[in-house]
Amino acid sequence: MTPTMEAIADELLTRSEGRARYIVAMAGPPGAGKSFRSAWLARQLNERQPGVAEVVPMDGYHFDNGVLESQGLLPIKGAPETFDVDGLRHDLARLKRADRDVAVPVFDRPLDLARAGARVITPGHRVLIVEGNYLLLDHGPWPALADYFDFSLFLEVADTVLEQRLIERWLGMGQDQAGAIAKTRDKDMLNARLIKTRSITADLHWH
Repeated sequence: MTPTMEAIADELLTRSEGRARYIVAMAGPPGAGKSFRSAWLARQLNERQPGVAEVVPMDGYHFDNGVLESQGLLPIKGAPETFDVDGLRHDLARLKRADRDVAVPVFDRPLDLARAGARVITPGHRVLIVEGNYLLLDHGPWPALADYFDFSLFLEVADTVLEQRLIERWLGMGQDQAGAIAKTRDKDMLNARLIKTRSITADLHWH
C-alpha cells in the first residue's frame, strides 16, 4: 500500500535527522503531479519543523528557447537533451555542502522560460525535494545525479490519466483541441514512456 503524505514526511524527517542536508529526488512522467506533490510534501515537512524544507525544480534547468532553436531542438523542448544537466549537477554539489545560500533557477511556464536566481536555498533548508522528469534516467549524463540523492520517489500514474491531464494543460495554455492532443501524444507521451521504461528503481514508487 502506498504510504500517506504524512507518513512520508515523518519518514524523511527521521532519515534526515543529524544531517546538514538531505536531498530527495521526486521523479515521474509529465503530468504525474510532481510540482503539486513536491510542494505539498514540503508543506507537510515545514508544518512539523518550520523552514526545514524547500523544493528545487528541475524545469529551471531548461535551455533557453534561443539556444534550443539554434540547435534545432525547440520542437522537442522537454526531451532529456533540452536540459542543462551539467548545470543541475553543479548546483546539486553546491547544495549538498549546505555551507552557504545557493540561488537556483525556476521555470516560468506562462512565459516559457527559466528565471535565474528565482529561489534561494539556505543552509537552514535541511531537506530538499528536487522534482523533475528525468532525475532517475538510466542513460546519458543523468545517472551522475544519483550521487547527490539520499532518497528517491517515483510517481506512478496510468497513461490514460497522464494523457487527459496533459491535454487539459495544453488547453489551459491556449492550444486548441487538435493542437493540445497533438502535443500530448506526439511529444509529452513519448517522454512519459521513456521515463517509465528507462528510469532506475526508486526507493519508493508512489501510486
